[in-house]
Amino acid sequence: MKLNGAQILVQSLKNEGVDHIFGYPGGAVLHIYDALGAQDDIKHILVRHEQGATHAADGYARASGKPGVVLVTSGPGITNAVTGIATAHMDSIPMVVISGQVPSPLIGNDAFQEVDAVGITRSCVKHNFLIKDINQISLTIKKAFHIASTGRPGPVLIDIPKDITIAQIQEPNYIDTVDMRSYQPVVDAEPKQIIKAVELILSAKQPVIYAGGGCVIGNADQELREFTRQLGFPITQTLMGLGAYPAKGELFIGMLGMHGTYEANMTMHDSDCVIAVGARFDDRITANISKFCPTAKIIHIDIDPSSIGKNVAVNVPLVGEVKSVLKDLIQALKGKKTTDISAWWAQINEWRGVDSLAYQTKEGVIKPQTVIETLYEVTKGEAIVTSDVGQHQMWAAQYYHFNEPRRWINSGGLGTMGFGLPAAMGAKLAKPDRDVACVTGEGSIQMMLQELSTMLQYNTPVKIINLNNGYLGMVRQWQEFFYEKRYAMSYMEALPDFVKLAESYGHIGVKVEREEDLKPALIEAFKQKDRTVFLDIITDPNENVFPMIPSGAGHNEMLLAGRDEMASTNDEGLDQV
Repeated sequence: MKLNGAQILVQSLKNEGVDHIFGYPGGAVLHIYDALGAQDDIKHILVRHEQGATHAADGYARASGKPGVVLVTSGPGITNAVTGIATAHMDSIPMVVISGQVPSPLIGNDAFQEVDAVGITRSCVKHNFLIKDINQISLTIKKAFHIASTGRPGPVLIDIPKDITIAQIQEPNYIDTVDMRSYQPVVDAEPKQIIKAVELILSAKQPVIYAGGGCVIGNADQELREFTRQLGFPITQTLMGLGAYPAKGELFIGMLGMHGTYEANMTMHDSDCVIAVGARFDDRITANISKFCPTAKIIHIDIDPSSIGKNVAVNVPLVGEVKSVLKDLIQALKGKKTTDISAWWAQINEWRGVDSLAYQTKEGVIKPQTVIETLYEVTKGEAIVTSDVGQHQMWAAQYYHFNEPRRWINSGGLGTMGFGLPAAMGAKLAKPDRDVACVTGEGSIQMMLQELSTMLQYNTPVKIINLNNGYLGMVRQWQEFFYEKRYAMSYMEALPDFVKLAESYGHIGVKVEREEDLKPALIEAFKQKDRTVFLDIITDPNENVFPMIPSGAGHNEMLLAGRDEMASTNDEGLDQV
């Protein structure tokens, strides 16, 4: 039986267990769309913008643990997708992006809708392919999914010229596994390194476990919990790691970093042993590198050897899958006794007494923190929460207590506005029986607002929590602190009526302006199991995110609400938001 390249590609996707593809058609991929239309196993989600396709596939991947799949056409199709590809790359999310290309004889001739997809995406993918032979389609698909989902996950691009999708050959023999000599991720850490790590752990007097997104994407949450409880050490998590260890656990000291808790940041600063688990020491965590953990020895567990020692010097590197390495450490520590750290816990509990997440309520004004706390109460902490980027993202991380992994979906590394809404759609498709809430702001929501149309077409009922303060909030906050309140271009002066806008897309729109109406509105919204509800919640325009580490400062130099709201800093603090 002869099949064309498009049919082989679609069958290869079926063999990989793909059930959803997010995409947008165009001339270079019409044969692929024709093949998709002739089958029922894979459901295609027609987005309204290619960036929406990548964010939706990203949300699907984060919620399900399976690679998200994207299909776009050549030229503007792939360039529109680049932001979403880079978002997945920064957060190590498995994704396979298939882009159409002009026919092979026209490549390099500036043909209609031609761009160098491989060259454009090279810096923001884990790997990319240009298929030049129809006989390579099935093998390339197999390789792409293998690379995307193993080792340190990430997006893989497959660029396929139109003539390759048209050509025909006898149906190939599809392979079940692939062995790539040049790609062999390390799974288990060296036994000698495990011994060194155990020695350092047992001698630590002021230890802390610092867990990142690798614990979530590596499905190592159970091992992390056992390891932490076995040791009785304090644990802090990054923005991307939230949920790997329960926020309500007694050993959890809160998120760390720029907007982390006082106790988490002070613990990191004064620690003598940091056990970094699936984290990469990025700048939002370390703050000023020269002031980071000045007295600590560092154990770093990571699947990616290039991440170890990249930003901070490491004493004991442990290269391997987080899940596997933690199992080895748990086994090696059995029956062994750690140093008495009761004095260390006494100091941490004293820092906890600061209550750095406390905030002042104000009559007649809805505080954004109150919205998130009420959202947590109404959903009992069981919803999948996506977010966009800015103040609302930080408040969601601080006040919605994530007790399970894959319930907190946001753009951490790239900080992509517009991510939250399509990601919520993707998460709902992955987990149709779970409540999904998108926490956003009036700036971010307008970047991908058109996906409200997609959500109606494919019945993905999510709850949109729009914290509307009339500002690009995080920009305004930095302008208040470091630019003498010169609010240049951070005020939204021509906002739409979000209620009418939501209704025009076929959804329910509700405006909330009084605190007494907040909880009833949220309760009613989540009763609407089959409808998307857009809650436009008018919040305090002057509220800031605290605690906060200004640029150039160390973990022990945080700004706290009430004490430092009018703080100023030197030129070292004038940095990008």
